Amino acid sequence: MSDIKLFRLQSGRVVELQGDASDLEKPLQTLIEANLDTLLGIRFLATEYSTGKTHAGRIDSLGLDENNCPVILEYKRSVGENVINQGLFYLDWLMDHQAEFKLLVMDKLGKPAADAIDWTAPRLVCIAADFTKYDGYAVQQINRNIELIRYRRFGEELLLLEQANATSANGGRASAAKTAKVQKSPPVEVSAAKPVTGDRSFAEWLPLLPPHLNELLASLEEHVLSLGDDVQRKELKLYVAFKRMKNFATVVPQKARLLLFLHVDPAQVLPLPSNGRDVGQQGHWGTGDLELSLASQSDLDAAKPLILLAYEGRATVTLSDS
Repeated sequence: MSDIKLFRLQSGRVVELQGDASDLEKPLQTLIEANLDTLLGIRFLATEYSTGKTHAGRIDSLGLDENNCPVILEYKRSVGENVINQGLFYLDWLMDHQAEFKLLVMDKLGKPAADAIDWTAPRLVCIAADFTKYDGYAVQQINRNIELIRYRRFGEELLLLEQANATSANGGRASAAKTAKVQKSPPVEVSAAKPVTGDRSFAEWLPLLPPHLNELLASLEEHVLSLGDDVQRKELKLYVAFKRMKNFATVVPQKARLLLFLHVDPAQVLPLPSNGRDVGQQGHWGTGDLELSLASQSDLDAAKPLILLAYEGRATVTLSDS
């Protein structure tokens, strides 16, 4: 059982707020769906989506996350309901009906969003008042992108979401160590028929990086993963994302540098580093409004206060005081 406690501070004293973790009802599902982007970085697409006569099911919520990956959300309404198995069934259905999903995205979000769908890391998000230790164990044994999220309400004004467990189909937290070991080979000669462009996939970039950038990437990943046990590493087609509930940092490799994008308001960074810029109004791979160009270990060391800022979700930082 989750043991989250919330207190209100009143004149130097604390008053505990009593949380409600009763079975999830439709009004709460509707509230979550209406605020999916704010809560989980997911764009809402549909509710109670029918899987047709053959499968005869209804997906609680369908969405598209900030990495353009499809997301299925299932809500556990009672203790005996097995939303993990049910969600996996729908996840397989979704992979077999990609064209149908793309039409839904096109209808709700437009053609650019539909064209950008990334099928490399579809997600299953299960939301419940609580999960058992067996739920957590089962998720760890399944090689799929599954997240378990607990909720608790405190009165009419406060909703708490807590990540209970998560696993990644691409290796999760172990991937940084693999990067450090595997990427020691010399750079591969780039063919003239395939020039170096921003469209090269993350996996294609790794063997092309010079040794010092391989080491820098490994150091960056090691540092970000060390920030907390709740950090998840998600390798997408074009970049790597680091997230808690939502992305807080993404990394895009290039020929002579790594581009680190942080979910930090550039206007609140005092002063903005010389290797940083505001890309909030510019299109780019990855997510986040603050771009940092990293080419050396010193660049990474200077970026660490900002990475921590993004991880903690704080509003403002003065670098000279960090």
